Amino acid sequence: MSETLDSAVRSYVDTHREAFLGDLAEWLRIPSVSAQPAHAQDVERSADWLAAQLKETGFPTVEVWPTEGLPAVFAEWPSEDPGAPTVLVYGHHDVQPAAREDGWATEPFAPEIIDGKLYARGAADDKGQVFFHTLAVRAHLAATGRNAPAVHLKMLVEGEEESGSPHFAALVEEHAARLGADVVIVSDTGMWSAETPTVCTGMRGLAECEITLYGPAEDLHSGSFGGAVPNPATALARLVAALHDEDGRVTIPGFYEGVEELTEQEHALFAELPFDEASWLDTAKSQATAGEHGRTTLERLWARPTAEVNGIGGGYQGEGGKTIIPSSAMVKLSFRLVADQDPEHIERIVGDWVARRTPAGIRQETVFSAGTRPCLAPLDHPALGSLTRAMGRAFGRRILLTREGGSGPAACLQEVLGVPVLFLGISVPSDAWHAPNEKVELDLLLKGAEAGAYLWSDLAQNWPGAT
Repeated sequence: MSETLDSAVRSYVDTHREAFLGDLAEWLRIPSVSAQPAHAQDVERSADWLAAQLKETGFPTVEVWPTEGLPAVFAEWPSEDPGAPTVLVYGHHDVQPAAREDGWATEPFAPEIIDGKLYARGAADDKGQVFFHTLAVRAHLAATGRNAPAVHLKMLVEGEEESGSPHFAALVEEHAARLGADVVIVSDTGMWSAETPTVCTGMRGLAECEITLYGPAEDLHSGSFGGAVPNPATALARLVAALHDEDGRVTIPGFYEGVEELTEQEHALFAELPFDEASWLDTAKSQATAGEHGRTTLERLWARPTAEVNGIGGGYQGEGGKTIIPSSAMVKLSFRLVADQDPEHIERIVGDWVARRTPAGIRQETVFSAGTRPCLAPLDHPALGSLTRAMGRAFGRRILLTREGGSGPAACLQEVLGVPVLFLGISVPSDAWHAPNEKVELDLLLKGAEAGAYLWSDLAQNWPGAT
């Protein structure tokens, strides 16, 4: 039975390949750059275009949701089985800025297919990975003979992800009842490689701050006042130097509260991946690895929290010397968080740590940006089993598991909706997200559609309580 279904899905995807790619190219021509106000109307146009496509796909409910900034698109297609699980697919339709003079070999908003690769801004991040769900649900219906998906299917495609999702949390909270689901599937991610297809099981969270230390009311002559008044640049250097101990551990009291060690199963899953440290260092353009002592590189990237200096400055920065005591100095820090760490807790303990280490005569100001919670799916969750099986059927091989070292707004869905977040992505590291010559591998994009088509049937059949 499954072989017949798989054959029908593949046949449908292959038959509709050209029409699908033609529609995707039309969407990619819309320069929906959310970070540039001049393109605000293009982002709105992108939302309207996607809404029309989702209606054409068959979603009976499609709405463009306004925000204080740029719009999101919501779609819903109930299953005919009232007991079926509810799945919310998340992605985004805005893109990063791009111009030919940045180093593109083609026009970034004039899609071109070259050697089986589709080049355009948004091809992988994230329009291509959002749009394959339209082909997936059509293939699912055609192969199964259904009139509606086997699951209650919802989609939420935001328009400000590339600008930091400033209004996403408010949007999710406002529409929490409409967005209610049993599991969230994020298609804004990638795989280890084309040869090693993988499913991501979690992302780290994030807390960011800018710390400014103020000393004299103005810059002072270092000969007249040096050594006799507090120097905020010196105080800042000492603060930054105290952030880690000699083993690379963060010294802020309470920082590791709630952090759990990897289980033997998780260590084994990491070890299955074909990680080559020398190749990874080449990609990182680095001469050596660093970080918490006694941890592997993948463990440091995926399963351990970090504190990083993102920028530092103060005092005179021009050519030659200028012998002053600067009036202020600043540093930007970011903290990547792992499961069970709370950004609000990190903000509180970092603020206390800075205050305790600020010397007399120096005033400190610590300002945090909005935090992002980490998300980590349980390895025994039925949706993870369905997702790995669906990917395995599409790629014809066993699917390995990874995590993601970065952070994303999907964790907000986990927090507000109280359900696990999983990742169905087909992008590979060479796809050049945020860089010139972004592309997507067409064979992989279509395998994403296959996987989506298989996923809805598998979830419905294997969900607890299914008959």
